Order: sequence, then structure tokens, then C-alpha cells
Amino acid sequence: MRKFWLIGSLLAALGTGFVALLVVGVFVVAGNLSNGGAGRATGLAKGSVPAAYQALVQKWGNLCPALTPALLASQLYQESGFNPRARSAAAAEGIAQFIPSTWATHGVDGDKDGVRDVWNPADAIPSAASYDCELASYVKDVPGDRSANMLAAYNAGPDAVIRYGGVPPYSETRNYVQTIRGLEESFSAPAGRLQPSEQAAAAISYAQGKLGTPYLWGGTGTAAQRGRFDCSGLTQAAYESVGIDLPRVANDQYNAGPHPGRDELLPGDLVFFSDDLTNSRAIRHVGIYVGGGYMIDAPRTGAVIRFDPIDTPDYFGATRVTQAAAAALPEPGASESLRPVDEDREAEKAKEKEKEKTEAKGDGAQAGGGAAVAGERSGTESPSPGAAALAGAGTGPRRAD
Repeated sequence: MRKFWLIGSLLAALGTGFVALLVVGVFVVAGNLSNGGAGRATGLAKGSVPAAYQALVQKWGNLCPALTPALLASQLYQESGFNPRARSAAAAEGIAQFIPSTWATHGVDGDKDGVRDVWNPADAIPSAASYDCELASYVKDVPGDRSANMLAAYNAGPDAVIRYGGVPPYSETRNYVQTIRGLEESFSAPAGRLQPSEQAAAAISYAQGKLGTPYLWGGTGTAAQRGRFDCSGLTQAAYESVGIDLPRVANDQYNAGPHPGRDELLPGDLVFFSDDLTNSRAIRHVGIYVGGGYMIDAPRTGAVIRFDPIDTPDYFGATRVTQAAAAALPEPGASESLRPVDEDREAEKAKEKEKEKTEAKGDGAQAGGGAAVAGERSGTESPSPGAAALAGAGTGPRRAD
């Protein structure tokens, strides 16, 4: 406790100078790293694919030269968000979104149990890879990028790719190819140092200006919300201020760029936290790294936007936001199948269930706590931003949002 108090006092004394020094360092480091270049990725980024499917994606993603594990992972994420029960309005089914007629012809028994089950990822993932490679072979003589032609054939059919001599001029198909190629880097394990983000300093500056602002579950900083945020609302707004649109929830924000290691973090990187360190879809918290082992984050109800340490047992990993990857992420209001985990909604459901149990038992103390949270959402007066953001660094648990 004394350690956190001392850190908080020092940060309060240094104030904005602390962050200013770190932000200036972003571009000094940028100059030092930019000559190093980035190598070709050869594996999957940590936790980017749920652990239950990682070995399948790694194995089948190497089935043919036009396919890579990261490309297959990106395709599955685009198709279903790794949701094995996904079903589209067009009757596409499962984690790879096969329509029944295509599955009947191209589905394979990946786990050799004698059944071809579109709802079983052990069959559907090998089937997607097998179908990809079959299409790649079919359009191998078409000029242009072979992986792009393969994806276009998956979406529009190989005849269209052959007829147009490449990706056909259908907006849906071009968006499909662009989205998956844009996300590919997010699922790749970097083979070399990553380029720093040019927008990082301005994003930090935005978050710094919100220090001391009270947390609001579901908050995105609107006037009606009195400029308050939850964790992913803050990071979304910070990058929106520099022209990069991020999705609403933290687990989708993880796919907004490549993933630096802990020893490669730069100010401006998004840092993520989860109780399941093998699955990015289970991420429940995000902050903006500022250097020195600290981030700016909106931690939980009752707290304010503040500095917090990142080196905790639930630290999951980081993302260096890029324009291309962010642009490829699901749009707000996209299909629910692309958001199998919505931490805001699920946290609220859990809270309501707990409240119902408490009220049934007549536990007045717990019911009172629920009333306090309800009061915050109803617009009761909140403390104004101030030094509490700094002095309170490192205290209290983070909540899921």
C-alpha cells in the first residue's frame, strides 16, 4: 500500500510533465526503430485465436502456399468472430459460415469421427482451409495476388474471379478481401520489431486530458453522459481524436493492429487484461500505455480515469493500432455473430442477476450498493476531475467493460 501511495504522490507532483516526457519519447524511439524494419510473420499472435481452435488454425493454415495461419484466422474472425454457433440471415452456418449446399460438397471430416458436422470447428476449420486451397488451385492462373484471388473466389465464386481476371468489381467482395487482408497482421506473431504509431502521442494527449474524470459503465464521453467513459469508451475516443475508428468493446479493439511483446511496448499502444490469457475474445479491460510500466485507463465504477500499473497477473498483451487494421474491424452495430463476447452487456447481465438474488435474500447492504451504481447512471452529481486520478493510481480492482 505504501508503494502505491508513494507512486501516486510522485505522479501527482509531476502531473502532466510525467506524460509529456513519455509522449516526446514516442517519436525519439520511433526514429530509432524505424530503420529496423518488420520481418515476415510466421505464426499466430498470442491469444489472437481462442485456445480451443489455435492448433487447428496453425495446422490447416499451412495447407497450401496461398494460405497462412494468420490469414485463415482473419477469415474465421470475419466470418463469425470465432463463434461456432453463428448463423447468418443467408443461412450460412458455423464458425466458417458455410451455406448448406457448399458444405454438402466441400465439408470434410476433420476429426475423423465419421461425421461431417458444420457446427463442429474440428470439421469446419479444416473444411474452410481445404475449400480455400481448392479455390486457390482453381484460380492459380489468374493474374494478381493469389491470396486475394483465393478470398475473392471464396466470397464470389471462382468463375467471377476468372471472368474479371482478378478480384471482381463487386463492393461486397472487394470489402471482404480488403477486410481479411487488413486484419491478417493482427493475427500474426511479429517476426521483427513493429513500427511505432504516428498517432500515439495525440491519443495519449487526449487520454491525459481526461485524467480525474469519473468512470461511467457504457460511457463514450457524450454530453448526455457528462463526458464520462468506461475503459473501451476512453480508448475509442482517444484514437477517434486522431482519425482512427475503433470498435466499441475491448476484445474487438485487440485486433486493431499487430501485437508487440511486453519488452517492446511504446507509449500509445493499447494494453489488455483478461482472466483467460489464452483467448482474446475473453478480454475485459483495456488502457493506453504511457511508458514506465503505466497506462491511463478508466478502471471501474467508483473510480476515476487515472494511471495504473500494467504488470498484473491478468495482463494479456498489447496492440499497436494501425489505420488499416482498425478500418477492417467490425462496424458499430455489425452482426452479433462478430461479437461473441460483449463485456459491457455481459457484465450488466451478471450484475442484474446478482441483484435479483440479493433482493430475494433481503440483503440490505448489497442492495444499497446496487442503488449507488444506479444513482451514478441516473445522472446524480459526480466529483469533478482532479488529482484523484494521480493519487489513486494502482488501487482497487478493474472491472469488466
